Amino acid sequence: MTEVRVPTLGESVTEATVATWFKKPGDAVAVDEMLCELETDKVTVEVPAPIAGTLTEIVAAEGDTVGVDALLAQISEGGAAKKTDTDDTPKPEEKVPSSSDTGPSDIRPRDDEEPAETPKSNGTEMDIMVPTLGESVTEATVSTWFKKPGQAFQADEMLCELETDKVSVEVPAPAAGVMTKLLAEEGATVEAGGKLAVMSTDGSAAVSAPSAPAATAAPATASKDVEDAPSAKKMMAENNLTDVKGTGKDGRVMKEDVLKALASPAPAVVQAAPPRAPVAADQDSREERVKMTRLRQTIARRLKESQNTAAMLTTYNDVDMTEVMALRNEYKDLFLKKHGVKLGFMSFFTKACVHALNEVPEVNAEIDGTDVVYKKYVNMGIAAGTPTGLVVPVINDADQMSFAGIEKAIAAMGAKARDGKLTMAEMQGGTFTISNGGVYGSLMSSPILNPPQSGILGMHKIQDRPMAINGEVVIRPMMYLALSYDHRIVDGKGAVTFLVRVKEALEDPRRLLMDL
Repeated sequence: MTEVRVPTLGESVTEATVATWFKKPGDAVAVDEMLCELETDKVTVEVPAPIAGTLTEIVAAEGDTVGVDALLAQISEGGAAKKTDTDDTPKPEEKVPSSSDTGPSDIRPRDDEEPAETPKSNGTEMDIMVPTLGESVTEATVSTWFKKPGQAFQADEMLCELETDKVSVEVPAPAAGVMTKLLAEEGATVEAGGKLAVMSTDGSAAVSAPSAPAATAAPATASKDVEDAPSAKKMMAENNLTDVKGTGKDGRVMKEDVLKALASPAPAVVQAAPPRAPVAADQDSREERVKMTRLRQTIARRLKESQNTAAMLTTYNDVDMTEVMALRNEYKDLFLKKHGVKLGFMSFFTKACVHALNEVPEVNAEIDGTDVVYKKYVNMGIAAGTPTGLVVPVINDADQMSFAGIEKAIAAMGAKARDGKLTMAEMQGGTFTISNGGVYGSLMSSPILNPPQSGILGMHKIQDRPMAINGEVVIRPMMYLALSYDHRIVDGKGAVTFLVRVKEALEDPRRLLMDL
């Protein structure tokens, strides 16, 4: 029997959600055939079969949150193994089918009764445990219970949601049954591996649970026949989307479906404003509270960690873009015809930064404990805004690439970022980052370091300004540049020298060709 486990998800990513299973227990699989798809807060990860054989058991169902190296499924090398449910399904002889014992009072404990009495009498009790919360995370807060004592549920149906300081974790039902007792109420703090609740797997109790409150329980159960992907639900809530066509299994809405809906134009819906009410009565309608997406939580955490860890400082300069713009205008048509990609400004800035990093290597270094690791290569991170948040795809070995190679790589990474198809490998290993706030109209800003990197260059809007040149006032296209750096290993002299070298290379692009 071979175990299928969650692969490494990438730097600082400790868990994922099982989005789709492409195989069922009993199906034959070939080596490297895709078994399932996982969703993280940044990308979608496909899990291939490690061997050829038969999928024997699925341990983590669709919608489950799993940590790195968690068990997903098992594959046998022989023929199709029969699915065994004896662990999760009570044996017939354990059931007590008497109708007189199946009323709501038998499954809903009262305050004056022993809560565990009834479930033990008719079925098998199971503890609902706090799942693995991720690396270095030891506790969580119970955010929401979706089931109450006495309510029935199906296997893998979401029972509650936990919140940690990094992500939200959904807890699925380990088997079909009835909620017996909640051990941790909403707002309570629980430890990893601790008990959340007790459930009964008694079949007769599960059937009888909705008999009394049928009018209210039935619709709630019916509405959860097809659960959308958790990341898709959060993204829909954040963007106020209610009608997204799902392409997943049984019409399930996936993260890609929401991204597509956000990218496509939609007709504006104008709602009539309600009559103005007194401030006290209208207060709730003036505010809206939505949960942060996992990507937004990760961005917030990493940026704050950067501020708390690095001794960050920013130095500024400005650059006359006259020569770069003239060179680009002269060769852009020929460049497009020969290389099949447009000549933009990013390749000039990338080349200029590579040139400056060779002279000031500490800006291309990082701190590891008490050591400084100098990188003898340049993996350039290019920050890109997407509908769901900021991502930084990395162009590996940018110092070895031509202008055309850099432009092609930037175009390919930008398309993947917009479509939400970047892999974790494509966002790792950066040694320096360029962020272009000018595309949004920013005139000047102080970029935040992308840890563990020690430098980030901020580009800004090109604006015509009067400049004194050779004793005359002339109008020139100017851009402010900002270099944020980690003062722990980069001194002020090195930071200023780096920015001056970038300025010189852009104001006289011939220096790049002659390595001056």
